Amino acid sequence: MVTELVLDRVRVRFTLPGATVAAVDDVSLSLRPGECLALVGESGCGKTVLANALLGFLPGNAETAGTATLRGDGPELDLLTATDRELATTVRGRRIGLVPQSPASHLTPVRTARAQIEEAIRVHRSPHTADAVAARAGLSPEDIDRYPHQLSGGMAQRVANALALVGDPWLLVADEPTTGLDRHLVDSLIEEFRRMVTAGHAVLLITHDLAAAQRVADRVAVMYAGRVIEIGPARKVLETPLHPYSKGLGNALPDRAFTPIPGQPPLLTDLPAGCSFAPRCDRVAPICAERPALTDDEHAVACHRPC
Repeated sequence: MVTELVLDRVRVRFTLPGATVAAVDDVSLSLRPGECLALVGESGCGKTVLANALLGFLPGNAETAGTATLRGDGPELDLLTATDRELATTVRGRRIGLVPQSPASHLTPVRTARAQIEEAIRVHRSPHTADAVAARAGLSPEDIDRYPHQLSGGMAQRVANALALVGDPWLLVADEPTTGLDRHLVDSLIEEFRRMVTAGHAVLLITHDLAAAQRVADRVAVMYAGRVIEIGPARKVLETPLHPYSKGLGNALPDRAFTPIPGQPPLLTDLPAGCSFAPRCDRVAPICAERPALTDDEHAVACHRPC
């Protein structure tokens, strides 16, 4: 059986008093070993919510629809309907590893990195030693004998990577891993993710760092207001985008036009019936009152009037 993760029309809603938050809406994509898919977009567009849905980390007021099918390297499983026990015993850390945002804050402050790696090894019944796991993440034995407060930002990131790799998962979900790191550490992290992909892992990179995405990703999916509005080869999406929003993201970078996208994203409790980007778009037309569907192409776009 082919090892892959296939999302088909995934939706996530949060029920609040008097309102419903449409955090993720109709997302379909796939990922296989040996590739990196970068999920990009402004804060609040649904990137992290989607990742949390895959790992069963949603709060009690969340409702999901669609399917997120995990195939190969174990029994076929729909991650959205799996029980917490199924996810804990067969998925988390074993088939999908998580590299959390701000990894230092996820480490136990009174235990060395080695002790935490050794605990993960026991939990996952891994045949690897702590030193071997550390080496895979670019750490020396001396590095992991330190406490979290003794680790630099880059070393804490590597410890998080090591913990994510203990159970030999084929898929790594990295949530904003470059946040707060200087350029040197970002460069090192990007090289590390590429090594993981070359070694046969898949990486789902959740980021707002388009420069990092361009360097590490094979494909890029752009999210806006809970939807994937463009997806395709990284170079095409980032250098010749089809959606006006994707083009605006690129133009906002300091090394390009450095021009922010006007306006604000819509409230996820009150999305427009048609194109959600229409109120901010300089290419808007009457047809944009209808909701655009994502085209069925290698470089796909959900836009009635693409660039």
